[in-house]
Amino acid sequence: MSPYTQARPFDVVLLGATGFTGALTAQYLTAHLPPGARLALAGRNHAKLESVRDRLLRINQQLDDIALLHADSSDEQSMARVAESTRVVITTVGPYLEHGEPLVAACSAAGTDYVDLTGEPEFVDRMYVEHHATAERTGARIVHACGFDSIPHDLGVLFTVQQLPPGVPVTLRGVVRTNATISGGTLHSGLGQLSRPRAMLQAGAARRRLEPRPRGRQVRTRVGRPRRDRTLGTWLIPLPTIDTDVVRRSALARPDYGPDFTYSHYAGVRRVATVAGALAGSAVALAAVQVPLLRRAIGRHIPQGEGPSAERRDRTWFTVDIIGEGGGQTVHTQVRGADPGYTETAKMLAESALSLAFDDNPPTAGQVTTATAMGENLLRRLGDADISFTVITSRRAPHAAR
Repeated sequence: MSPYTQARPFDVVLLGATGFTGALTAQYLTAHLPPGARLALAGRNHAKLESVRDRLLRINQQLDDIALLHADSSDEQSMARVAESTRVVITTVGPYLEHGEPLVAACSAAGTDYVDLTGEPEFVDRMYVEHHATAERTGARIVHACGFDSIPHDLGVLFTVQQLPPGVPVTLRGVVRTNATISGGTLHSGLGQLSRPRAMLQAGAARRRLEPRPRGRQVRTRVGRPRRDRTLGTWLIPLPTIDTDVVRRSALARPDYGPDFTYSHYAGVRRVATVAGALAGSAVALAAVQVPLLRRAIGRHIPQGEGPSAERRDRTWFTVDIIGEGGGQTVHTQVRGADPGYTETAKMLAESALSLAFDDNPPTAGQVTTATAMGENLLRRLGDADISFTVITSRRAPHAAR
């Protein structure tokens, strides 16, 4: 905890509770607050916030009240007031490239812990360049990608490394599968990123110039090729998402990931025809979003703030299988949960904030990952919340057993 935040009126403030994912996060958070915890909601529309508050107070009748705060990303003073009032801020308001920086800046300056569910690499890299040093100085923990991007992969790799012998080179591959549909917020964030490839590359390069490099250790990620995975019985499609960046940064920050760490990241599909279709579709989409008219047309297909019905979410699932090799041992682990884009993302985001607010986490500050900031505590919390981290198989090579 930052010394700046020890005597503040709130433990957690949620920005974005009137949106679809924000409302799910608010419901989960309210139902799982520890006794005596102090919660506030922040946003621009007071009437909508009041409506959300009334619903939430019926969920947890032990809460005397939930405070309402005015917050507008175009008003830096309101962002500062929110940040200075609480120990942890959660925000579900995206696309983060458009709306996110004022709150990151305010939390960094105020020593306030911050979590979001962004999957936008350019935003994350820009926030590191602009605000990491300030957050390090004030003790703020700025933790991006606390939803399906990228907790199952980040903590799944942490869990897998813990099953391997310590102090040895390790190679891992992660394979995600789901029957989920894309959310409006994810679609619009993704369209924004795909339309800015040069800016995204420039932001990444600016960050790399500032980031310290590990001494005496190698940490790398690889873009694999489409192929069949014999262990899983699925076809692999290389997946260039922010998850790979998050895993790499956790490995850079945690020496217990070994002296030589390599990770590659894929989507898993059952049929080879799906591989060809996905690769062709990605190329078409990348070309289409460079044209503003086409980009807007794609964006209108799923409006922001909308999501699937509860019945559809109840039928949705995800798995992340991770195959790790090191020290003559091979381990296959799996992260499994329900609807990743909404139900489980809300759960992961809320538990991330609760962990920062109430757990005895390792001392750290600045822009950090979930594996670095909350690590084992968040693994425990998510396991208790029915997101499973399990060992499927573990075996040693015959020569290593002698």
